[in-house]
Amino acid sequence: MRSKQYILALFMILTVYQGQELQAQPLARVAHSSPVDLVNPLVGTLSSFELSSGNTYPVISRPWGMNSWTPQTGKMGDGWQYTYTATKIRGLKQTHQPSPWINDYGQFALLPQVGERPVFDEEQRASWFSHKAELARPYCYEVYLADYDTRVRLAPSERAVVFEVDYPQTSLPHQRWVLLDAFDSGSEIKQLDSCTLVGFSRKNSGGVPENFRNYFIVRFEEAIDKAYLHSSEGKSGTHAQIAVSLKATEARSITFRVASSFISQAQALQNLEEVLGKSYQDVRDEGRNEWNRLMHRIEVEDEEEKSRTFYSNLYRSMLFPRRFYEITHQGDTLHYSPYNGQVLPGYMYTDTGFWDTFRSLFPLVNLVFPEEGAKMQEGLMNAYRESGFFPEWASPGHRDCMVGNNSASVAADAYLKGLGRVNTNELIAALEHGANHVHPSIKSTGRLGYEHYNRLGYVPCDVGINESAARSLEYAYNDWCIYQVLKRAGAKPALQRLYKKRAMNYRNLFDTETGWMRGRTQKGQFQTPFSPFKWGDAFTEGNALHYTWSVFHDVQGLIDLMGGDEAFISRLDSIFALPPIFDDSYYGFVIHEIREMQIMDMGNYAHGNQPIQHMIYLYNYAGQPHKAQHWIRQVMQRLYSHAPDGYCGDEDNGQTSAWYVFSALGFYPVTPALDQYVIGVPYFRSIRLNLPNGRTTVIEAKGAEYPYIQSVERNGIPYNKTYVQYQDLLEGGRYIFTLGAKPSSWGTNPEARPYSFSREATK
Repeated sequence: MRSKQYILALFMILTVYQGQELQAQPLARVAHSSPVDLVNPLVGTLSSFELSSGNTYPVISRPWGMNSWTPQTGKMGDGWQYTYTATKIRGLKQTHQPSPWINDYGQFALLPQVGERPVFDEEQRASWFSHKAELARPYCYEVYLADYDTRVRLAPSERAVVFEVDYPQTSLPHQRWVLLDAFDSGSEIKQLDSCTLVGFSRKNSGGVPENFRNYFIVRFEEAIDKAYLHSSEGKSGTHAQIAVSLKATEARSITFRVASSFISQAQALQNLEEVLGKSYQDVRDEGRNEWNRLMHRIEVEDEEEKSRTFYSNLYRSMLFPRRFYEITHQGDTLHYSPYNGQVLPGYMYTDTGFWDTFRSLFPLVNLVFPEEGAKMQEGLMNAYRESGFFPEWASPGHRDCMVGNNSASVAADAYLKGLGRVNTNELIAALEHGANHVHPSIKSTGRLGYEHYNRLGYVPCDVGINESAARSLEYAYNDWCIYQVLKRAGAKPALQRLYKKRAMNYRNLFDTETGWMRGRTQKGQFQTPFSPFKWGDAFTEGNALHYTWSVFHDVQGLIDLMGGDEAFISRLDSIFALPPIFDDSYYGFVIHEIREMQIMDMGNYAHGNQPIQHMIYLYNYAGQPHKAQHWIRQVMQRLYSHAPDGYCGDEDNGQTSAWYVFSALGFYPVTPALDQYVIGVPYFRSIRLNLPNGRTTVIEAKGAEYPYIQSVERNGIPYNKTYVQYQDLLEGGRYIFTLGAKPSSWGTNPEARPYSFSREATK
């Protein structure tokens, strides 16, 4: 009996093999002849709740695309929706998730299957896969689903996607399925016609109005022959799934197309037009071309390994904030408002936390992709009109997360660079409202504690408001940003004076006895007991060693508080010289940000989280730029790569990536909303910054293998300032850096130092 079964099995294998060239083909490979093909979308996916190497997932998308796709290895609702160590795929998921902490919304998934009946249970249906049979590119994803002997390929447009699936031969019809899972929390699926499925998903993690729905459409190239609808009660509403089969039994490829809309089912059909009549290869090529077109804004020349890491970081800098607007049949721009539930004209962007991204992500967009930055600025104004506030963390609407009023920085940086069609009076009203109110239900939007801050010059640590010192320091910088807008707009002098004065409030938290920033009570006493190693409490995801440097706009003022250049440099040095001591008592356990600092062998420097990422550049303000050059190189070479563990902590919506991109260029926006970038040290032999105004800025590094600047020339003239000007970059030209193995005196003259508000304020 066994021999007969063996012969029958062998006969079937030989029959299947005949004429089945598609199944014998490996995953498509591409020559690495363009920037996007150097990108590894799996960077940062070797992460967990306990330890982050990025906390990313492979985002298969167009730049800033409304919809993204990802292989789903985690359970439905799991923020870690793809992890590199996983061995099974549960579905190919449409996602809008900005981070695992914020989670997803409007998601659904598809999964090709082979079998006598479809399997709906997400555990039982999951298929083994291997990274050796997986191809991830920003513009496409391909994988072999081993349990189904099936190859799947997908290529997205901005709001739609093309799937191509190679099925094996089956002995009977109705054994090849496509399962569509609309997830729990309220979903619906129905068959619209012989080739089309429609439905919606209400799955979300907050930040949505009552009428929120993500409407989707799935259209096959041939008629559906059989369908099983599976409906159950989910977490907080109906959980709808459907599996459909096509009749043929021979081994072949099938194509289907998917689109979605937050506006309506009719708009989902309109969005499907992005891929109708196009093959997987067509959309794949379109996506590749679009990524390359934009990535060519920055061309680097050096070793391939360095280039791979650079473009992987540039890719991550071009994903968020996400376009949340749609284009009608007439070509009009509309968006569903995640703030009031209405469909309104104009742009909308979402899925970003300004506490992270104000630092370098938005400045990078505004410099390299200003046309996108202009639309983001207009979308920000729409968010204010629709909710009464700028968002601080949006996904898709207001989310209660993090601290600060850093929308002021984002809006000011764009305004001062002339981006977006913005009414200045309305912008000022929006900035003022956010600075002097708090959202009635979202405490992280606006300014929590503004009454105390406006009266005392800081948020006290004993009034029941957590992370008070962090809020106070960021509010002071935010006030400086508002002052810059008021000054440019020629606002009333009294209003300018108010925010100019508030911009100096950071001084109220500096303790001359310890030399660090500290929380402070209503009566003016510094918080006790005090340990500079205590994470949290008065600070946000950090301690006094990290947050003391959050005086982005007035480093000279901080130098003066510390007692001058030598004392300031000594404090900077101590961050790296100290062992990785920490106090986790505020949390009660070692949060992953602490662990990531501890294991990086850089003392108390915590590059895996955002508050301290600008700190290295502060050496320039005290006459020792060579130390900035040294530590920048250390961070770039040791803490970044293009591997799955290529980050040293949370990547966070492009911020940690944008730090790398700027630092590779050789400069960094220590003070967003300023027209200066502080020089570090260029990382590549040659960089071409191809700006959309048609100008090109070239940055050359002679001796790029060395970390220390010996001299700089701009357009053939010696350049001794430790910062570059925004307008100079826009005008184009050539910067030539000569680097060496030992520090030099370049940039040590006091006149070389970057901007500080104290100098301006005293004039």
